[in-house]
Amino acid sequence: MATITRPLPGAAPVNVPRPRLNEYLRWSVDHKIIGVQYMATALFFFIVGGALAMLIRWELLTPTLDLMADGTEYNRLFTMHATFMIFLWIIPMMAGFGNYLVPLMLGAKDMAFPWLNAFAFWLIPPAGILFFLGYFAGQAEAGWTSYPPLSTLFSGDGQTLWALAIHLLGISSILGAINFIVTVKNMRPEGMGYFQMPLFVWAILATSIIIVMATPFLAGGLTLLILDRVAGTQFFNPGAGGDTLLWQNVFWFYSHPAVYIMVLPGFGILSEVLSVHSRKPIFGYRAIALSSMAIALVGFTVWAHHMFTSLQPELRIPFMITSMIIAVPTGIKVFSWLGTIWGGKIRFTSAMLFALGFLSMFVIGGISGVMLAAVPWNIHVHDTYFVVSHLHFVLFGGSVFAIYAGLYHWFPKMSGRMLDERLGKIHFWATYVGFFFTFFPQHILGMMGMPRRVAVYAPEFQGLNVVVSLAAFLLGVSTFVLLANMLIAVNRGRRAGANPWRALTLEWATTSPPPAHNFVGDPVPFKNPYGYGTAASHAYLEAIDQRYGVSAEPDETVTSVLPQGAPSGD
Repeated sequence: MATITRPLPGAAPVNVPRPRLNEYLRWSVDHKIIGVQYMATALFFFIVGGALAMLIRWELLTPTLDLMADGTEYNRLFTMHATFMIFLWIIPMMAGFGNYLVPLMLGAKDMAFPWLNAFAFWLIPPAGILFFLGYFAGQAEAGWTSYPPLSTLFSGDGQTLWALAIHLLGISSILGAINFIVTVKNMRPEGMGYFQMPLFVWAILATSIIIVMATPFLAGGLTLLILDRVAGTQFFNPGAGGDTLLWQNVFWFYSHPAVYIMVLPGFGILSEVLSVHSRKPIFGYRAIALSSMAIALVGFTVWAHHMFTSLQPELRIPFMITSMIIAVPTGIKVFSWLGTIWGGKIRFTSAMLFALGFLSMFVIGGISGVMLAAVPWNIHVHDTYFVVSHLHFVLFGGSVFAIYAGLYHWFPKMSGRMLDERLGKIHFWATYVGFFFTFFPQHILGMMGMPRRVAVYAPEFQGLNVVVSLAAFLLGVSTFVLLANMLIAVNRGRRAGANPWRALTLEWATTSPPPAHNFVGDPVPFKNPYGYGTAASHAYLEAIDQRYGVSAEPDETVTSVLPQGAPSGD
C-alpha cells in the first residue's frame, strides 16, 4: 500500500493508505477494494449496455429496418441491453456501495466474511464473459424475461449461456446478501442499536432479505429452463404436459422483488444525501427504516400484476390490491424526504441535484406504477411503450439518479478527491433533460398503441420516436461527462479531507480514503447520525477536524460546500 502522510493540526500525523491500481485488479479481502471492484465492473457494463441502447434508438429513428439486418438481430440487441443494465449495472453497483460503506457506517473493520465477500464479486466477471460468448453461439433473443417457448425452442445456444450467466450472478447476490445480514446483525459497535443505524444500512439489510428469499426461485426456474434446452425435459411445453405459465410465476416471483433490490439501496442513498445537504435531521427516521422492511415483505405479494393478461379473472383483483398497497411504504419515504428538505439550508451540490432529480422522476414512475396496478389500464397498455416508460422512470429515474447522487456524495471518501462541481452540474442537467425527453414521450407512444420490442412500427409513431432518439443520444453523451469528471478528479482533483460534507455518520469519521482497517483506534459513533444543528454535533465535527484536519491542503477548506449562513461547526 502506498502511503500519504498528512500533517494535521493538533494531532499526530495520520497515515492514509492509498491502494495501487494493481490491487483493484486482483483478489482482495478488503471490503473497500471489493466495493470499488464492484463499481468499476458495473460502470463498464453500464457503458456497454448504454451503447446497445444507442443502437436501439438509432434503429427506431425510422419506421423501417435500417441498422439491423432483420428482427432477430434487434431481438438480441434489446435482450442484452436489458440484461446488462439490470444484472450487471444496477444490482452490482448497489452491491458496490453496500460493500464499501456498510462496514464503515457500522464502525467495523471489514465485512463478517471477507473471503466470501471476495468470492461473491469474482463470480461476476465469468458471468460477463458468458454473456459475450453468446455472440459467437447465437445470442439470447427472448428478452430479459426469457419467456418460453421463445427461450426454449427458438433462441440459439447463447440462450443457454445467458441462463448459466444469470445463475452465477444469482449465486453472487445470495452470498453477498448473507454477508450483509450477518455483518449488520453482529458487527455494530457498542451503543449502536438497530435504530441508531444509518438509513442506508437499513436499506441494504432490507435488500439482502429480499435477495435471500427471492433469488433461489429464479435459480430454480433457470435450472428448469436449462434442462428443457439441453436435456430434453418439457417443463414449459404444454404439448408434453408442461406449463408455460410456470415460468412466468417463478420468474416474476423473483423479478418484481428484484425491482426493490435495485431501488431500495437508492432509497438509502437518498436518505443520506438529502439530510446532509439540507443540514437537517431526517424527518421520520423510524418510518423510513420500517417502510424499507415493509417493502421487503409486501413486495412478495405483487408478482402476478405482470400477468394480468394471462391470469384467471378471479385472481386479478387480489393482486391489483396488493400492487396498490406497495405504494404506501414508498409514499411514506417520499413525504419523509420532503419533510427533511423543507426549511433546510439546502446547498445545490451535484449530489443534491441528483437526489432532487430522483424525487421528481421516481414520483412520475410511481404514479404510472399505480396506473399499471389497475387491471383495466394494465390490459389496455400491456406490452406497449407505456410499460417501457414506467420501467425506466423507476429504474433510471430512480436507481441510476440515486447512484449518481451517491457517487458525487461518497467519491471524496473513496478517492480522497473532490469531483468538479461545474462538470457535475453539466452532467446533471444533460442527464435530467435527456432522460425526461427520452422516456416521458414513451407514455404517449404507449397510449397511442405502439408495441414494445419491435423494430418496425407504424409511420404515425415516427415523430415522437425521433424526439425520443435525439434525447437518448444526449443522455448517452452525458455519461461521458461523469467519466471525465472522475478521471480528472483522481489525477488532479481538490483534496477532500476527512469530512468535506460535515456529515455525522461514521464513514466520515476517518481519513479519505480510509486506512486498511477503516479507523485509527476505535470509532465512537455520534448518538444521532442525523442530528444536525445541535451543540453536540458541532463538538463532534470539531473533534473530527482536530484529529484528521479540515483539508489536506491548507489553502482549501470545506466551507465552499456549506450552505450559506451555516454554523461554522456544522
